[in-house]
Amino acid sequence: MAARRGYTEALQKLWEYAKENLTTEEINNKLLLDTDNAGWNAWHMTARWVYTETLQKLWEYAKENLTTDEVNNKLLLPKTMREGPPGTWQQIGAI
Repeated sequence: MAARRGYTEALQKLWEYAKENLTTEEINNKLLLDTDNAGWNAWHMTARWVYTETLQKLWEYAKENLTTDEVNNKLLLPKTMREGPPGTWQQIGAI
């Protein structure tokens, strides 16, 4: 939610807490790559609302801590967004 609203101060505090208390795997899976019910992750929310400073921080972290496959298939275009819910344009072959 903080990413969606652009609360950079709240995001910074959350990020600092996560780095101190979570493993890299937990940060990757629970903060960076986890999606909401629409299939959006932190990257998508941040990009949609054009929070460039936050987007830059997420990108730097991703380059250092994710594999190329994770960046391509989980961060940038996760399976949930490629396939979409049943009946959506993704499912009926528009792409």
